[in-house]
Amino acid sequence: MNFIPSEIDDYCIDHSIGDSKILNQLKQFTINNEVASQMMCGQLIGGLLQFLIHVSHSKKILEIGMFTGYSTLKMAEALPKGGEIHTCEINQNHINSALKWFVKSEDGKKIKIHNGDALKTIENFKIATFDFLFVDADKLRYPDYFRKGLNLLKSGGIGVFDNMLWSG
Repeated sequence: MNFIPSEIDDYCIDHSIGDSKILNQLKQFTINNEVASQMMCGQLIGGLLQFLIHVSHSKKILEIGMFTGYSTLKMAEALPKGGEIHTCEINQNHINSALKWFVKSEDGKKIKIHNGDALKTIENFKIATFDFLFVDADKLRYPDYFRKGLNLLKSGGIGVFDNMLWSG
């Protein structure tokens, strides 16, 4: 389902910073091998995430919903040396796919995967320890991710919820 005319989408992509070689390969892998490849956040959303990470000087990120790892690796590329991403993913197949790409990238060392229910996983994190929160998971649980995730953000931290208004 396309909400934006392809001409506008193409224009934005043509005038944005492109993906790294590894991200292009990961994107193609996802398109070719995942039934629901449209769940992957695209280059434009990934670019926005990178921009927000840069301008906020974020060093520690919490991601809820990794899918095949495109957004995770995209954000990892924007982190400074010593930065880290804690990503929560419940689907073992998605974790296996993502790991194959993370090991191919120097930035993959910044990523820590937490397998299981994100709401249970994030109970183990200390309050106010993350600079940035990105949620792209089960839309019905967004209110819970919001309440719990907000407590994990430092003062001035940024929270981004992909497709938050999807289907109301």
